Amino acid sequence: MSEHNHVVNKEGELALNKVDDALNRIDEERKDEILNSFNEFKSYLRKRIELAQNIGLNEEAIAVAAEKVAGYLAKQEEPRNAEEKLLRELWNAGNKEQQHALAHMLVGMAKS
Repeated sequence: MSEHNHVVNKEGELALNKVDDALNRIDEERKDEILNSFNEFKSYLRKRIELAQNIGLNEEAIAVAAEKVAGYLAKQEEPRNAEEKLLRELWNAGNKEQQHALAHMLVGMAKS
């Protein structure tokens, strides 16, 4: 896959405009695996956070990416369990600042 398809380029810069495309490239079967179980979702998120840290992204950049992913999930995916339903309700009830704080909390939860 060429670099133009990646969310992070070789300089370690985050391309938020490519997040939706990256999420859309996950096949439906894999997406179901990730989203059907909240524990699997947290595990998937934790692995992505570790990868982001390994390539040098700081906590704020990771939270901004998590915010973009959360926005995508809230708009594009139906919640598959009670935890996802709660997260969607919290996301939709919050303003931009609150959504950013929730993204930070999701990152912290996945890391612990």
